[in-house]
Amino acid sequence: MERRKFITVLGTAALAAPVIGSMAACAPTPKKFEGHVMPDLPYDFNALEPYIDAQTMELHYTKHYNGYYTKFMAAAEGTDLLTTPMEQIFAKISSQPEGIRNNGGGYYNHMLFWENMTPNQGEISKDLKAAIDNDFGSMDSFKEEFGKAAKTRFGSGWAWLAIDSSGKLFVASTPNQDNTLMDIAEKNGTPLLGIDVWEHAYYLHYQNRRAEYVDNFWNVINWETVNNRFLAAKG
Repeated sequence: MERRKFITVLGTAALAAPVIGSMAACAPTPKKFEGHVMPDLPYDFNALEPYIDAQTMELHYTKHYNGYYTKFMAAAEGTDLLTTPMEQIFAKISSQPEGIRNNGGGYYNHMLFWENMTPNQGEISKDLKAAIDNDFGSMDSFKEEFGKAAKTRFGSGWAWLAIDSSGKLFVASTPNQDNTLMDIAEKNGTPLLGIDVWEHAYYLHYQNRRAEYVDNFWNVINWETVNNRFLAAKG
């Protein structure tokens, strides 16, 4: 079933979705916030095969992601959160109820996740590669640290490549639907690359082989999107 058939049921598609990871060659110009919407998937459900199968992508997007978005919007109804960018909500997430934290995180984290994958992987940019070499020692060292964070996250959660306020890259692992923008995170920073290690992201295809899923993730990373986030965060 084509992904476009699922978008119309949301009732908010008329709103302009903010673009995560512009494909421009330089840092994207920030767009005016126009509301929380559930963006279309940037590729077909089967586009990431054999690394991520079509059935997993369809269920992940139409069921899990749709559920996070719908529940977040319901929890935010009647509040100023509907007109507040997610980054600002996360900066004070400790003052929000669990429904906002969990579902808002699920909504936002997946938006990053969809956009930092692609069926047409290109090369990592020189600027991002240089920053990784500088902060991790080498690309191999970064991959090892990121992979370890993803493979050893106990239970459900995410692994991130993020950049802190000083411009230094770091790897982090967060539980459930938390991320590094939240004021409850062990270390704060802007997420550049994220991998979902909830079982629903991989279990149909990989069963209990999370490590294999994480290793295959390197084959679908959209380095152009990651680099655009990097440039935008550095200003």
